[in-house]
Amino acid sequence: MTELEIKKLVDTQRTYFYNNQTMSVSGRITALKKLKACILKHESDINEALMKDLGKSNFESYMCEVGMVLSELSYMIKHTKRYAKPKTVYTPLAQFHSKSYKLPSPYGVTLIMSPWNYPFLLTIDPLIDAIAAGNTAIIKPSAYSPATSAVITRIIEDCFSQEFVAVVNGGRAENTCLLNEHFDYIFFTGSQAVGKEVMRCASTHLTPVTLELGGKSPCIVEKSANIKLAAKRIVFGKYLNCGQTCVAPDYVYCDASIKNELIAAIKSEITKQYGENPLANKDYGKIINQKHFDRINGLIDKTKVVAGGISNSETLQIAPTVMDNVTWEDAVMQEEIFGPVMPILTYNNIDEAINKINSMAHPLALYIFTGNNAIAKKVTTLCGFGGGCINDCIIHLATSEMGFGGFGESGMGSYHGRTGFETFTHYKSIVDKKTWLDLPMRYQPYKSFNSKLLHMFLK
Repeated sequence: MTELEIKKLVDTQRTYFYNNQTMSVSGRITALKKLKACILKHESDINEALMKDLGKSNFESYMCEVGMVLSELSYMIKHTKRYAKPKTVYTPLAQFHSKSYKLPSPYGVTLIMSPWNYPFLLTIDPLIDAIAAGNTAIIKPSAYSPATSAVITRIIEDCFSQEFVAVVNGGRAENTCLLNEHFDYIFFTGSQAVGKEVMRCASTHLTPVTLELGGKSPCIVEKSANIKLAAKRIVFGKYLNCGQTCVAPDYVYCDASIKNELIAAIKSEITKQYGENPLANKDYGKIINQKHFDRINGLIDKTKVVAGGISNSETLQIAPTVMDNVTWEDAVMQEEIFGPVMPILTYNNIDEAINKINSMAHPLALYIFTGNNAIAKKVTTLCGFGGGCINDCIIHLATSEMGFGGFGESGMGSYHGRTGFETFTHYKSIVDKKTWLDLPMRYQPYKSFNSKLLHMFLK
């Protein structure tokens, strides 16, 4: 799509929005129902596309993408009517007789830019929230997952007119053209580097943004943890989608006294979950492209590998890999791994771990495995991170009842469920003042009696 075509599309959506085509709450719910029906109709196409792009099995595609999208749709279909109602709030005595309320209002024309690692989920989930809130949307899926982008385009074209929801495919040129346009809200999921560029471009028009980024999410294993269960859940969370998950445990940070036991349990779990030869497992996916395959392999120090470490350049697969004796200076600890490589680091006491984590960039997620409730509370209270789990990994994002997002280097803003509706909504604060009474004390000339009344009302 050319720069002129993109500009025309944005203008068309803005006209559509200001003609009040998205304001009907029942119309929003109808649109969500239509989207849900279309996704169910194309479910096999979605699965096939995810297999082509990332090697995802049908089970994993439903568990981590399609099923979660359908869950968010069901939630928003049920709750949008309630969320869209004005909310009456307390009116102070000084504003007697008035009614005060917050009026949920859509921003207008929104841009949703999504990544390649969960290309269906991370495109459609924010779209659901944008539609529920009453916005139009232009979607820009990743060029790295072309099969899924094509299915998304088909689904959106089946459901909606371009005036309401449209897809712009392409690469950097299209991204640049889109970011040069004036949107009313931008929702971006991706890397920190691109997130900075999105924010820079948005600042030109003072456009509000949500940035869903990533970071090096720690997984603390404290000495009182159930080691076998911790290993089982860590292996699941780390190697899901071949580690290409923004909230995957980036590294394991364990008490030095239980390191050897934990490594043995992790190696055992890798074999249990993926088999003796994970690269031959039909349900084990692949790295998205050659560029990322080479990058991840470059982070593996063969002298520190205690499990895995092998790869296949023809299938772009890297086996679940564990590295021991890793230091904070190693290459694998200098960037978000975003692949199936698990570095193991140790600490001597929990305060040391907390201080180290807080000395680094705020991660999107943090996980703590422990049998000590006091330690769990201490870590989750004192460490800065987006969200996380106690004695599990990843599952905190699989609910519409909690917002999902980071802060600082891991992003800004959050979404899912009500939080998602609020993200794409501006709340107008309105006072409805009645005309049958007009208190004179605020008007000049100011009098001492009025001053006494003012002090009484505002204390």
